[in-house]
Amino acid sequence: TNPKPLMFLWVPWAWCGVVEDFDHVEHCKDYIYMGIPPRGYLAGSNLKKICQILEDNPRFVTLYDPRRHMPLYSAYTFKRSDGEKSMDQPWMYEPQLASSKSSSNMEVYPQSAQMHMRLMDSQAVLEDFTDVPQYVRGQLNPDQHQLEPLDKAATYTLSNVVPQIREFNTGPWAQHEDRIRRRLNNYCHGNAYVITGVTAAGNMIRRDNQDRVGIPEYMWTAYCCPDYDHNAPYLERYHFPVFGAYGLNNRVNNAVVEVPIKTLETFLKGRLDVDKNYQIFYNDCVPDDM
Repeated sequence: TNPKPLMFLWVPWAWCGVVEDFDHVEHCKDYIYMGIPPRGYLAGSNLKKICQILEDNPRFVTLYDPRRHMPLYSAYTFKRSDGEKSMDQPWMYEPQLASSKSSSNMEVYPQSAQMHMRLMDSQAVLEDFTDVPQYVRGQLNPDQHQLEPLDKAATYTLSNVVPQIREFNTGPWAQHEDRIRRRLNNYCHGNAYVITGVTAAGNMIRRDNQDRVGIPEYMWTAYCCPDYDHNAPYLERYHFPVFGAYGLNNRVNNAVVEVPIKTLETFLKGRLDVDKNYQIFYNDCVPDDM
């Protein structure tokens, strides 16, 4: 018999979790406009770039601060959806933040206290949110902006979550997430790239007399949709191809303000550890052929 030809199999563990850069398809580059992440972040080597993977497929990206156990931003592609939230999703963690030898797939939080102790140095754990009823786990890449069950499930990793004041999360921020969902559903024809992040002023959730999780001062978000409906009503059309927003993570004075991308970048430069070339989307989401 003839020997069978060698088959080159796609191996799932070619996908990475914590990466040097988001510069390959297997490093999640497809979730960022032009494959180029926001530029200008200064904390450099201390920050971890996570290609968020669930069941061997990349889902979105996160820039994570392991010192403060908080994401600085998550970047994702918006999927047209009806805005329904998943029910009873298990919370997950990022094994590669704890050890580079671990699985690159996010995994459901282990039940054993011993495992929790091992994770605590590198990331937030569920107990960090137990005794702080004023905060909820706010997703940077929200479940409601995804459609497929696994893409929705992947948003329930604590590396995609920051402590949001409950009234802000369920009020102005939720309303803005839904406003953007409806706008992109209705008027964005091609891919919509969204980046949602935080600024932090140093406040932390404390547990057992230790600083555990950074609390955002402001939440911000921006989308880039190069292929949009040019016949949209003017009040919607001027929000394309790119627009931003920010809001104070507080019980009061917490309205979410929509602003042009340059205005958002100027606002953030004074509140983030970034250089003067800080830019959220490559070329401010203006295609090179314009």
